[in-house]
Amino acid sequence: MKFRITTLKASILSLYMLTGCQPASEPLAHSPAQDRSPKTQATISQPQLLIDEARLNIYYPVNLIADLTHLSDNQKEMIGLLIDASEIMDDLFWQQAFGEDKEAFLAKLTDPRVKHFASINYGPWDRLNADKPFLAGYEAKSSGAQFYPEDITKDELLHSSLDDKTGLYSVIERADNGELVAIPYHQKYATELQKAASLLRKAAGLAEDPDFSNYLLLRADAFLSNQYQISDLAWMDVKNNQIDVVIGPIETYEDQLLGARTSFESYVLIKDMEWSEKLAQFAQYLPELQQGLPVAEAYKAQMPGTNADLNAYDVIYYAGHSNAGSKTIAINLPNDEEVQLAKGTRRLQLKNAMRAKFDHILLPIADVLIVPEQRQHITFNAFFANTMFHEVAHGLGIKNVLNSNTTVREALQEHASALEEGKADILGLYMVEQLLEREAISEGVLEDYYVTFMAGIFRSIRFGASSAHGKANMVRFNYFAEKGAFTRNDLGQYAVDMPKMREAVNTLSNLILTLQGDGDYTGVASLVAAKGVIGSQLQADLNRLTDANISVDIHFNQGKDILGLPK
Repeated sequence: MKFRITTLKASILSLYMLTGCQPASEPLAHSPAQDRSPKTQATISQPQLLIDEARLNIYYPVNLIADLTHLSDNQKEMIGLLIDASEIMDDLFWQQAFGEDKEAFLAKLTDPRVKHFASINYGPWDRLNADKPFLAGYEAKSSGAQFYPEDITKDELLHSSLDDKTGLYSVIERADNGELVAIPYHQKYATELQKAASLLRKAAGLAEDPDFSNYLLLRADAFLSNQYQISDLAWMDVKNNQIDVVIGPIETYEDQLLGARTSFESYVLIKDMEWSEKLAQFAQYLPELQQGLPVAEAYKAQMPGTNADLNAYDVIYYAGHSNAGSKTIAINLPNDEEVQLAKGTRRLQLKNAMRAKFDHILLPIADVLIVPEQRQHITFNAFFANTMFHEVAHGLGIKNVLNSNTTVREALQEHASALEEGKADILGLYMVEQLLEREAISEGVLEDYYVTFMAGIFRSIRFGASSAHGKANMVRFNYFAEKGAFTRNDLGQYAVDMPKMREAVNTLSNLILTLQGDGDYTGVASLVAAKGVIGSQLQADLNRLTDANISVDIHFNQGKDILGLPK
């Protein structure tokens, strides 16, 4: 994934993108927000299930635990406060994603399996099935979630006179006179964010690392000011803390209308010091890897900061956007392009969550869809490295359209996230290849990384083709198929063609970086329309995974009780 902040220019706020936005308009005092909840049948008390009951079991249960014995009493108390603040982020994301009262909605669901599935999806839409409703009485999920009026169109928003039309930290509502108004998060969610800020300040008082304490205080300030860049910059300077938290409005994936507005989420993390030391060596190679990208010089001239770091963590709590549907296993933050250019990014590998997906999902998939002679190349080290270098690769390439002050995210709008995820996947493979040649990676051979990556495509494709990651997976799969990077035998098993895969990695890298650098919205839209779809043969192969009862993703049993902490 996955921060953002403010200062530097009036045209930026931060996070996964910079946007040309002015301070948000104040809501009209006499014009309360219209009810934008999804339309439901008024008399429904127990909505009918629209999916096969077997789909309720697509998430494999995992206890989210970590070794806390080396932590002090103050650190354990701080973790409890961070979890409390994370629960507020969770409630805020329910508001952003759904709109109907959470407790009233869940109370209608008498079947505990249905209630559990709805909790994982943060509403009545199946996030791993193109956001289709799984309960009767609910219309299709709005592309703008609850960030915009239900009746708004993208054209109306972009052609409005509203200053904050692409703001990261505001919702758009319609006043009684029909005019659009922008309400900043710190006003819209004032009560909740004041509570969260108070919890972060208490946690800061218990922090043993002064830089982490400073970050928590600045993040608390950001909740109340709607200005996040200062705290993002401070987070980049946090290096020696054993406990970390990623918290706030961060990713823009939930906003599929414009790809602009951020969702609340949180991760509470325990640093794995031993694994982190192994990863630290790779940061030194970033400048030369940027210079070696397989694209014309102009598209790799924007050198990112080199003060980036790579670390491994055990995650002990997910909340909000990060906990909805499929679970993130690696993070690349901040998303603010100016922070990236000034200080780089931090890459966080969530090792315990990653191991759970590898053991319970990836290996069983490989046993069905990868040819037997290549299964030896499916390794956790390769899975870990591919995931890690995906996050590292977010910092490579280009952030601003050539010869323009426009960011790539602004230029590509709702397609920006899908192309960025595709870039990170493909440049991650490029990085592995380059580092193996330099002997900076000493474990395994290139076949390990390519074959594990191929099995990983099948794992990720099962999340559906509606999300940014899903579209990126399908574009890549179909591009690889077109270039002959893999073959499929009569048994429906896939084999990587090593020379053709290597060539496809380079040519797809060139295509994506060029589209981003040119800010070619039409070209990206055409690419996604042509290749961002699941074909019938692939769907049949994915159905075989369902028939084999292989879980699609994981869900967590988590919280203070699971960790053995006092409530």
